[in-house]
Amino acid sequence: MSKPAELRVQTDEQLDLLLAETQRQLFRLRLQSQTERQEAPSEIIKAKREIARILTIRRAREIERAAVEAKSIVATA
Repeated sequence: MSKPAELRVQTDEQLDLLLAETQRQLFRLRLQSQTERQEAPSEIIKAKREIARILTIRRAREIERAAVEAKSIVATA
């Protein structure tokens, strides 16, 4: 699990790769849970939180880009 500060330093491409890997991990954990072979049930919660952190950082960057773009449009008008 990564800390939010570590995630903020990563590029968008790195975040996309980490998101995909964490989603695959969550799928495997859920599958293990259904077949009752899961060793650490808390891992599902950790994976969900990691996904939420990544999505939150991606959304914050998207909002920031939109704000910068809006300011540039207003400044040129």
